[in-house]
Amino acid sequence: MQLPETVAKQIIADHQRRPRHTGPLGGVDGVTLDNPGCGDRVTVWADVQGARVAGLTFSGQGCAISQSSASLMTVALTGQSVEDAHTLAGQFRAMVMGEAEGTPELGDLLALAGVSRLHARRKCALLAWRALEQALASQPAAPPRPAD
Repeated sequence: MQLPETVAKQIIADHQRRPRHTGPLGGVDGVTLDNPGCGDRVTVWADVQGARVAGLTFSGQGCAISQSSASLMTVALTGQSVEDAHTLAGQFRAMVMGEAEGTPELGDLLALAGVSRLHARRKCALLAWRALEQALASQPAAPPRPAD
């Protein structure tokens, strides 16, 4: 599934011009990654409370794809369970890599589906998501859920 090209471009431009959920989260270590091929740099902060992404922010500089992808990621994943965040991240990665079609669950992230045809831009779209995976991996494990 893909969005019409005009709509996709509008979403990408909007998130580049007015990124959502930016700046450091107090008390949370950020993960910074670079894409030297394009000059992108992004830092992601993930505040996990229990098994939920309570806060997710970023800061960065770079191309429209890297910055809009980071902004869209924070909107899509804030408030989600860590499990759902990992699932959505996997779906997004598969779409960007051209391994699977985008699904309606991706919402506005579908705006980046066309990146799958632009091999050099795949790294741009996935930069913040790679930082997110590292940020989530560095979080303390949630206590096990009691058996029902």
